[in-house]
Amino acid sequence: MAKLSGEERALFPLSDIEAVVNLFRLHLQKNREPNLAILSIIVGHIENTLTCSRGVSEPPLGGDDDHCRFADNHRILPVVEYETVEALHHRFLAIIKAHVDVTAFGTPRYATRELVKRISDVVWCTLSSSYYKDRAHLQSIYSYMTGAKLDSSGTTLAVVAACQALGYCDVHLALSEDHTWVVFGDKGQHTVEVTWHGKGNEDKRGIPVTHDVYSKSWLYVNGHPVVCDRHMEVATIVSNMNPGINATTDSEEVMLLQQALLWMLYDAGHLAKYPMAIDNLGDLEEMMPTKGRCPATKMYEEAITSAVRYYQNQHVYPYTYLGGYCYRNKLYKQALKYWARAASVIRNYNYSRDDEEIYKEFLEIANELIPHIMRVVSSGISARSILKDPECFGYLLEFYDGICEWEEGSATPVLHIGWAKALFNTIAKFEAHVRSHVKISCIDPDSTDISDVQEPPILEKSAAEARTSQDQNGNMATDCINITEEDIDPSEMMHRWPPVRLASAKMRGLRDLLLADKLNSQAISLQLTAQSQVTMTKKRGMGEVETAHVGRSKRARRE
Repeated sequence: MAKLSGEERALFPLSDIEAVVNLFRLHLQKNREPNLAILSIIVGHIENTLTCSRGVSEPPLGGDDDHCRFADNHRILPVVEYETVEALHHRFLAIIKAHVDVTAFGTPRYATRELVKRISDVVWCTLSSSYYKDRAHLQSIYSYMTGAKLDSSGTTLAVVAACQALGYCDVHLALSEDHTWVVFGDKGQHTVEVTWHGKGNEDKRGIPVTHDVYSKSWLYVNGHPVVCDRHMEVATIVSNMNPGINATTDSEEVMLLQQALLWMLYDAGHLAKYPMAIDNLGDLEEMMPTKGRCPATKMYEEAITSAVRYYQNQHVYPYTYLGGYCYRNKLYKQALKYWARAASVIRNYNYSRDDEEIYKEFLEIANELIPHIMRVVSSGISARSILKDPECFGYLLEFYDGICEWEEGSATPVLHIGWAKALFNTIAKFEAHVRSHVKISCIDPDSTDISDVQEPPILEKSAAEARTSQDQNGNMATDCINITEEDIDPSEMMHRWPPVRLASAKMRGLRDLLLADKLNSQAISLQLTAQSQVTMTKKRGMGEVETAHVGRSKRARRE
């Protein structure tokens, strides 16, 4: 584990964004084992000072000129003194080394489950017991050292940093879209839980993440997590920064620092296999475009590409990020398209109570965002309304088909009457002649008959599209570099016969009802909310749901 060199210490005191970025860049360039604890202390110091100590009425530092909308690397930050960082780092080392005797474990060359469990016990037992663990700004080792408080992802980071401090460089973070755990061993072949996931903060420490745990589980992305190297763990520290001062106000300085650090990591190639960090960078670019950089849409596309290329297209959020961008920019057909693709990923999983965050995401899309789109495009006279486009109706069917298949075989139902009302009200906006132009193929999962299929399914298309070109980091590029809404004459729309493949039992049962000239509200509702057959047993080690996303931007779920 590297300490700060004389050249790096000379950059202190850190007082602006440029100084912090230069320190991170120099440290990463000089060291294969960047010091996670020190870097987490630095960004945690800045974040906590700018968010937890700032009054709501206090104006943003640096003024509010128009140029502040773009990244200004000379923006003033709270001064970070080297002595402060060094003192907190020494305190962290003292806690770990005072309570962990590696000789008691035989001084193994590589970490063992018992050793990692012991380290996680030390971190766990030195946390304060009198705080709400899902509040903001608890993800850094600075929070651990100054308040004995950590959230779930912060606890995992502290364990990995502690292992690094003890000389175990084989211990690394594993990240899903809503949970973190640890991999270790000479080839990273072992896994272990070191934190909790649940409203009750259930203890999961020491439990391996086996096939029985991760199979069909969104919480564990079906065994396709982001397994970090050290530089990606630095990216996690940066991506997990939270600029929120309160529910409605963000610190612009924290956002600009996070943006600058993410670009530095991106340019060095450290985000190529990290879809969530790429999405967070896109989110920041959407709010505060950086001169000379690619637009936010390009970042959202790269996140999808990364998920397809490296993680077998098992990640949902890259699609909801891009769908949310299209929605905010009134590109409604594109929004429906990417929400359908998100649902085509979630169909790979069985729903459980651990999935509350992604459930809320889909519920918001189905019951708030899509109905809003329908209200907007239904008002006035719109000659090119998406309500006249059979492809848009097809996207809706694919979206609900994915949700229904997510429910099938799950221990907990997904769909209730609220879902049914939203579905009926939405499809009722499409006239019968538009709905009839969707060519539906029903696929029986127990049969090999896939006749009447005219193009690859969405997931296969995504993978094929991702093989077409590369970006500057070697990532594959997707098909939506220039996202625009089609401007097609309604008569031309009626020459389209978009194919849709329905795989879920509920949507296959709804096929004729959805294509009928007159829709039957009661029949559709009964079919959609019918109890699914439940055959799955509860998996070992899966508790209630954690409320905080891992590295999830707070803005990604907004309007």
